[in-house]
Amino acid sequence: MEKCTERCYNSCVEIKDTKVLLHICCAPCSIYTLKTLRKEGAEVRGYFYNPNIHPYTEFLKRLETLENYAGITLLPLSVDTSYDLETFLRGALEYGKDRCLFCYRVRLEKAFRKGIETGAGAITTTLLYSKYQRHDDIKAIGEELSVAYGIPFLYRDFRKGWKEGMEESKKINMYRQQYCGCIFSEKERYGGG
Repeated sequence: MEKCTERCYNSCVEIKDTKVLLHICCAPCSIYTLKTLRKEGAEVRGYFYNPNIHPYTEFLKRLETLENYAGITLLPLSVDTSYDLETFLRGALEYGKDRCLFCYRVRLEKAFRKGIETGAGAITTTLLYSKYQRHDDIKAIGEELSVAYGIPFLYRDFRKGWKEGMEESKKINMYRQQYCGCIFSEKERYGGG
């Protein structure tokens, strides 16, 4: 892999033998992401922090599915079960149509804090796997936080593995959710006004 000539914290970050903290939104999105990072030689630790997932029963289903998958793949996993619904909803509503930016920032900032605590050499997220997420915004927020916290944000466009990851999740009969996570995305998914 080509070395960077400047501190860019994106796709040119070398991760061989690096401790990478992977923020995980759900197990299906972690399949291709984990496989790719390990193939590059990263020592990956998972981190689940998702106060955006509603309702609470959905949050628990996604967490249980991830914990099972982490056990199968021998992925060390840290879980933050904080579920501050009111704070999340208030922040998302303040952002209006750009609520996803609030959601990305809250979860990535928590991941950077966890990265400091665990001695991570880089931070990334399974949000970069989804073809439904705003990659440029995730990358910009990640790079901004990398400067603030002094840990590289590892940007990879994992979307090219979308089909492969989905097929694998079906093959192993993994619970696969039908919407991003927040109550707003559930409403949009099921056609509510």
